[in-house]
Amino acid sequence: MTGPLDSFGRSINYLRISVTDRCNLRCIYCMPPEGVPQMPHSEILSYEEIRTVVQAAAELGINRIRLTGGEPLVRADLPKLIKMLSQVGGIEELSLTTNGAFLKKYALELKQAGLSRVNVSLDTLKPDKFQYITRLGKLEAVLEGIEAAKEAGFVPVKINTVVMRGINDDDVLDFARMTYEDGWHIRFIELMPFKGAAEFVPSIELQQHISLLGKLESCASITGNGPATYYRLVGAKGTIGFIAPLTEPSFCSRCNRMRLTPDGKLRPCLLGEDEIDLKMPLRNSASMEELKNLILKAVASKPEHHHLEGGNVRLVNRKMSQIGG
Repeated sequence: MTGPLDSFGRSINYLRISVTDRCNLRCIYCMPPEGVPQMPHSEILSYEEIRTVVQAAAELGINRIRLTGGEPLVRADLPKLIKMLSQVGGIEELSLTTNGAFLKKYALELKQAGLSRVNVSLDTLKPDKFQYITRLGKLEAVLEGIEAAKEAGFVPVKINTVVMRGINDDDVLDFARMTYEDGWHIRFIELMPFKGAAEFVPSIELQQHISLLGKLESCASITGNGPATYYRLVGAKGTIGFIAPLTEPSFCSRCNRMRLTPDGKLRPCLLGEDEIDLKMPLRNSASMEELKNLILKAVASKPEHHHLEGGNVRLVNRKMSQIGG
């Protein structure tokens, strides 16, 4: 693994970049029904500024980039940014997390621009429940987007599912069956305990429930070196991953990432308050060496862990849509 080492010996080779705080949905664990105050366009990094940050990161050994939001595909001409980033030397993987609503329209163009992989956030396979969780969405559009991504050559398409007790925990077996029937690659994610959100479901509980369908066998990650631990139901073509930031003791010890917010703040930890401003230096014509030193400062300030043991609520100064998922 490449990337600079933090104070605890972790190699940081992965940068998640939120390209916008805007979203076409209002998912119940991410935004209030009315949404959140939007950042002025002038405060959001331009594509050229994002490319400069990625160039500096790549020169430090960061070789994996993921574009997030909000919903990244609501930002105009996103394939232009993907083409720009795909040409940065040293970037080995360029991926996207999306809610899938616009994927049918853009999948082929994204692939042609140089995108490596797509993850789709999908929390239920029931149309009525999908509309309840997202408040504005249509399940059919997302399912069509997933198929379009596969047809465009994105293999595998990973499905990210945030499990909430009493809301969609009864969908878990439906998702697990899709690994048999359609070869889906599902990743169940423990809900971060932000104030006002639903109750999370421990990953071990999900594993026990899925075992009703058959034996779960441990398997290697299908791509990358992210936070999930992967399993496969015997006879299934797809995989089931579990991302357990609340209940897995070693979760933070494997952290290899930082996040860049739409307005140019580099966050060493999702749930920490520390941010290092890159926008002002960018707009003041900072040199590449100055930018690299700021990135190294952020790496050095990564905390050892996130202090969420026991599911404690942690208030942060931004909504998830403003940080980037």
